[in-house]
Order: sequence, then C-alpha cells, then structure tokens
Amino acid sequence: MSAPLRRVQQAPRHLLVCEKGHARHPRSRHAAHVRDHAYNCRVSILIPECGILPEVLKSTVADFGVYYLVKNLSVHELVAHEFIDSFVKKGSCYALTYNTKIDQDNTAALLPTGKLILSVDKDTYEELGLQGRPSRYSGKKAMRYIITIDLTDSDFHPDGKKHKRVLWALKEKKPLEFDFLMAWYNTGAEGSTLMSYFPKNQIRALKPKITFSTLRDLQCPALQSNELEGKPEESCSTEELFEWLGAVLNQVNLDNKSSSFISTYCCPQPNTTVDQAFLCTITGFIIPDKIIQLLEQLCSYFSEPKLAHWLTLTVHGFADSPVSWRENEHGFHKGGENLYNFVVFRNLDYWLQMAVGTNDDCPP
Repeated sequence: MSAPLRRVQQAPRHLLVCEKGHARHPRSRHAAHVRDHAYNCRVSILIPECGILPEVLKSTVADFGVYYLVKNLSVHELVAHEFIDSFVKKGSCYALTYNTKIDQDNTAALLPTGKLILSVDKDTYEELGLQGRPSRYSGKKAMRYIITIDLTDSDFHPDGKKHKRVLWALKEKKPLEFDFLMAWYNTGAEGSTLMSYFPKNQIRALKPKITFSTLRDLQCPALQSNELEGKPEESCSTEELFEWLGAVLNQVNLDNKSSSFISTYCCPQPNTTVDQAFLCTITGFIIPDKIIQLLEQLCSYFSEPKLAHWLTLTVHGFADSPVSWRENEHGFHKGGENLYNFVVFRNLDYWLQMAVGTNDDCPP
C-alpha cells in the first residue's frame, strides 16, 4: 500500500484532555477554562430524569443576551483609539470574522484580553509588512502567517510609532474588510454601546436560537465521580461518556439493530434507562461570561434532591476560529473541532473534558 493511501485511510489525530474537580473548591479552575475559550457557537445541556426546563435555569437561558453582525467592517476601525477606549478597555469585547474559512481565507479575531489576531495568507502578510510568525500548520514552506497586535499595550497610543505603523498598514497599505460577529460584556454597562457606535445600516442585533426537546427511554452510562477511567461492571469511563454524548447530541439511534445501515453504536456498559431526559441547545455567538453564569445555575440545580445523578454542559467552538483556548492557534484540517464538556455530579464534583482536532495545541 502506498504511503499517500495509508495517510488517507488513517483517522486524523485528536486530543481529549480530562480533569476532575469540585465546583465549590476555592482552587477550582472550571471558570478559568470556560473564560479561556472565547469563541463559542453552540451550548447543549442534557439533564437525565427531567422533562422540562428547570425553574432555576429559566431566567439564565431566557437572558442569554444579544450579539451583533457588523457588515463590511474594516479591520483598521478595531485599532482606532475611540473603539479601544469605548469597548476594549471598558469590558470584554469579542469579535470574529463571519463566513471565512481558516484554511483558505484571511481571518481576524479580537480577544477579550485586547489581543487582535490576524491569520493571513503569505501575499497579504508581505503586503501588510507587520511583524508576525509562520502558522504552525501551513507546512514546511509557510503559506500562512499569524499577526498578534496588543491593543492594550502601553506603547500602543495615538501618538506612538507602533499605533501609527499598524494603522497605516491596515488602512492605507493593505486594507482588510470582513463581516464580523461581535459582542461586548460589561457588568456596569454605561456610555456607548456597539449598536450606537456603528451606523444603523451596518450593524444588526441578533439573539441566540434556543431549542428544547425531551428524549424518551434514553440509555445513560453509569458514572462514578471519583472514577475517570471507570470500573468494570460498575461505571463507565470519561472517554466512553464523551463518545456516548456525541451520539446523543447528534441524535444517533442507540438501538444497535442489525437492520441499521447507519450506526451500530450502542450505549456503553453498565448503563441505566431513564424515562426521559431534557435537552436544551443554544446556538449563536456565545460569550464565556454567559456560559459561566449558566454553569453556576446548573450547579444550583442539585441544591434540592433530584433523581438525576449527573448532568452535562457541552460547548462547541467555531470551526474556523483562528484560536481555540487562550491564544493557541487553531486550524481546520478535516473538521476544525474544538469543544469542551462538563459532567456535573450531585455532590458538585465535575469532570471537564476538552477536545481538539489535528491542527491544535493540547488544551490547557
């Protein structure tokens, strides 16, 4: 068998990192992990032994905020000091290019830390003339480059050489224009808002789409919070749970009937069948601050006795985002996977599962 054919038949590399903790432990890192994953397109909640949206979650789910689609926005407007002073320095500002492909197109992202990330092809990089580095995933002969601009740097002020150089490159030398998804989070929001900052014919406010469903007679893996690797005939492992959850969220039939030509997958052993399970899916441009609020409310769900032994919160990142966690470069390869999942137990122990595809660093 030829080497190229062997490579085609091989499954792409993927990474799954798992850790456990307690949601109320003072050193728990669950909120930090959520905050480090800036760009999220889908959140799914699965609660066994539950048929409707629990009361404790209603206000949080209903108030998931708004995000914005800004059309034909020049990147140089993001480095303007009026924008930096109004949004970057007064809250958490998120921006991500819309309908761009990370392995084909120029893309941009503004992190809540104030870092502007540009992922550009070789020609654009050379035209801009800004300092950057070759992409880790463009092969031996670099065809893509990553440029990082810190908008909060003390040297990046209106009269400084650095700001003038960046502004000239993005405005005069090689203007870049995209449609952007944007959001701004500020607990004491005062003054300007994104909606009032941009012209009305350029910006549109959007709300996340929320769907509810009830799954009947669902087979669920038996889990023990202190056994990540599972125990034979007692509990399933974290990897088995992750695979099962993927099947459930994608509505794969778990009956394993011999007549099925689609899937022969079935729930891992040991398992139990629950009469019903509640599934809530939220899609849109979802910022970490809202996910942290939702996770806290899910922990509060167990403040009163419940039939469920555990519940899950699954978060998918954008496949074409230039970063996954923190400033870690993200590539598409064959799927662009970057996601994480919390399994929260009755006693508020949790498992955190973080998964990425081939063109990604190991999650933190």
